[in-house]
Amino acid sequence: MTPVIESEEHKSLREAVSTFAANHPRTLGTDTTHLWQEAAKLGYIGVNLPEAYGGGGAGITELALVLEEMGASGNPLLMMIVSPAICGTVISRFGTEEQKREWLPPLADGTRLMAFGITEPDAGSNSHRITTTARRDTATGDWLLTGRKVFVSGVDIADATLIVGRTEDARTGKLKPCLFIVPRDTPGFERRPIDMELNAAEKQFELTLDDVRLPADALVGDEDAGLLQLFAGLNPERIMTAAFGIGMGRYALSRALEYARERTVWKTPIGAHQAIAHPLAQAHIDLELARLMMQKAAHLYDAGDDMGAGEAANMAKYAAGEACVKAVDQAVHTLGGNGLTREFGLAQLITASRVARIAPVSREMILNYVSHQTLGLPKSY
Repeated sequence: MTPVIESEEHKSLREAVSTFAANHPRTLGTDTTHLWQEAAKLGYIGVNLPEAYGGGGAGITELALVLEEMGASGNPLLMMIVSPAICGTVISRFGTEEQKREWLPPLADGTRLMAFGITEPDAGSNSHRITTTARRDTATGDWLLTGRKVFVSGVDIADATLIVGRTEDARTGKLKPCLFIVPRDTPGFERRPIDMELNAAEKQFELTLDDVRLPADALVGDEDAGLLQLFAGLNPERIMTAAFGIGMGRYALSRALEYARERTVWKTPIGAHQAIAHPLAQAHIDLELARLMMQKAAHLYDAGDDMGAGEAANMAKYAAGEACVKAVDQAVHTLGGNGLTREFGLAQLITASRVARIAPVSREMILNYVSHQTLGLPKSY
């Protein structure tokens, strides 16, 4: 049974992270290196990674809690979605002992970062159309990767990127997904920054892999595991994106509430008017409901129910994305012209909040998933 009420341990963790994040200057759009390192020292970055490799021994439930509270204080750490949640989880579940020893301790203590490359220019949300291919060099046993990736976060600050490629099944000739660790300075591995309107510390990149040569042990997990390993990383990605959106929405809502209590027109705080109060109350309700679904998804994932977590993670990501956008929009509207000033810091959230709707999968694809997988309706694509 998924607990609806948080345990005392989770309440304590939430309070500790909130206090820590609130005592740091707001970092949205600025360099987060110092904040990342400080959070890692306290065990927050690697809370989900195995204790045997320097982590906290907890799960995605706790990591999502950390990210939510960081965001609610105006200090979201986008790379938490990628480095410990996706890459750390995949390596801890499927990596070799050597890969675990090399990567998990520094991912946990914040001294190393890992990016994740799956999206391609022509594949979009269709992971079955990924064209980045990996082939064996029969003479050496090395892998050779060729392809392109887009919208990969933080490649410039990451020590390596976990790349989703496809290999040919020797029995059927069909292509199947596989995961490879590609160090940042590997010859043939080129990156180009994408000029984004989004004001974020973590930059977006297009990657080009031109016969990138990797040793045999760059492959993570079983060559024949296919989608199992891929979705082991994508479910945490959706859960953490939900946490990212909920935290951002809570931050925007808190600024709006503060303003609505203090801003007085005709001797009355504007928060006393239902036209202001009711939309803010609705935003709070939507964020709380999204959090419940996120917690359900995280608990299912940590319990090892990958199928159940898949449905819940998609629903959580959808609900959080919608709630985040609505909360930010209402917060800006509550402040009026002040909502667009740098002083109050809400205007940049208008763009940032869209990330929770768009990435890592669009709301329309989630609706496709639910209508087909959950409701049993005919597939539309």
